[in-house]
Amino acid sequence: MKGKYSILVQNNRLRYEFTIYRNITIIRGDSATGKTTLLDLLAAYYRDGESSGVTVRCDVPCVVIGGQHWRESLAPIHGSIVFIDECNAFVKSEDFAVSIKESDNYFAIVTRDDLPNLPYSVNEIYGIMESNKYAGLKQVYNELYQLYM
Repeated sequence: MKGKYSILVQNNRLRYEFTIYRNITIIRGDSATGKTTLLDLLAAYYRDGESSGVTVRCDVPCVVIGGQHWRESLAPIHGSIVFIDECNAFVKSEDFAVSIKESDNYFAIVTRDDLPNLPYSVNEIYGIMESNKYAGLKQVYNELYQLYM
């Protein structure tokens, strides 16, 4: 995969809209900023499709992987954006770094830790920023912002 990919993820309360430019993107932030919620929405859509109540718009498939069987989950995925939550310790492993280098996927990894095994750019580290939040009665619009310039 080459190029940039715009992604829209939304349900009836939340909306995330962002663009991924490189093969490895890091999403960081404090607790309760919406990182895991974004991945939960993507996982629900991947699992249940439109019946999940989630809308995902992207030119390529967006999938969420995790757990101890990550290798088996990643093997059949090609030409996709793979999202991984911070609760997965395998992202720090050398085995995972080798898998990323050999993959034709883009990766968006939610983590607060440094990942010295992965060749990601400091320009591709983002946080989630919220705007237009009205006590859950109106749509929440979230966007990623660059942490390091």
